[in-house]
Amino acid sequence: MKVQLSKVHGTGNDFLVTTAALTGADAVALCDRFTGVGADGLLILGRGVDGADATMTLYNADGSLAEMSGNGARALAWRARRAAMGTPTRLIVDTGGGRRVLDLELDDHGDVRHAVCDMGPVTFVPSEIPVDAASAFDLQVECDTDVITADAAGMGNPHLVIFVDDPSTIDVARHGARLERDARFPNRVNVEFVAVTAPDEITMRVWERGVGETQSCGTGACAVAAQAHRRGLVGAIVTVHVLGGALEVEVGDTIRLGGPVSHVFDVEIDMDALREQARSARAEWDEERGLNNATNAAWPVRPGPQGQEDER
Repeated sequence: MKVQLSKVHGTGNDFLVTTAALTGADAVALCDRFTGVGADGLLILGRGVDGADATMTLYNADGSLAEMSGNGARALAWRARRAAMGTPTRLIVDTGGGRRVLDLELDDHGDVRHAVCDMGPVTFVPSEIPVDAASAFDLQVECDTDVITADAAGMGNPHLVIFVDDPSTIDVARHGARLERDARFPNRVNVEFVAVTAPDEITMRVWERGVGETQSCGTGACAVAAQAHRRGLVGAIVTVHVLGGALEVEVGDTIRLGGPVSHVFDVEIDMDALREQARSARAEWDEERGLNNATNAAWPVRPGPQGQEDER
């Protein structure tokens, strides 16, 4: 089976976008940066119903389903505009985190170059995030030998926001991988290490669950802006600087996220061949260790683009 894919990124957070009905296992094979195409996630674009122009299904690079991605929504909008979904200025998308509306800005070729997404309201209600805690604020977490406080927030997916002096000094791969699986978060959690550098400026590094450290995270930018605003550290409009660029966030009754969209390339992949390659690789891995396909043994740890280690 041949599948058409578009690789699109928003501030370096890259996605493969397709209209084909693919699976989480397909996402693992496609997103592998060594033996696949390489991406942080796989987006499935579907036709919308009940007033929506489109649907978005998002698989992380480890094959797990994610509820929402702000950068992913903009990437999906690029492919949706190519398919004449929505209008040249607006796209309504149903996601795992709810309905989202994107205001589009097109380039001279009619492709989406920038989009602002109404991300819906932030929630600090523990059961809605979800986090098993009496309060989403001032959660104690361990980093090395230190116990520090962090705040949880929900943007259709869970986030743990940790304010630090300088995110560039943090070992995000080590701390993020451990905190992602904090037992208080039943769905795991995205982890942001942030510093407020001005009343309208935040610097952020992020560990995304099921992916690792990424260049950017749209829902993460919204979560940190909302928590910083709640603490009185920034105003309602803030620029969040990430490794891949900058995102604009406006905090109000809902959170609005703005950022660029960049098309990298289109590619056709023989999924039957890729699936067979993935099966063979797993069989060899199991055979070397005297295992069989029914086991849950982890794949080898392999470094990702920012040095993070991914369990395959």
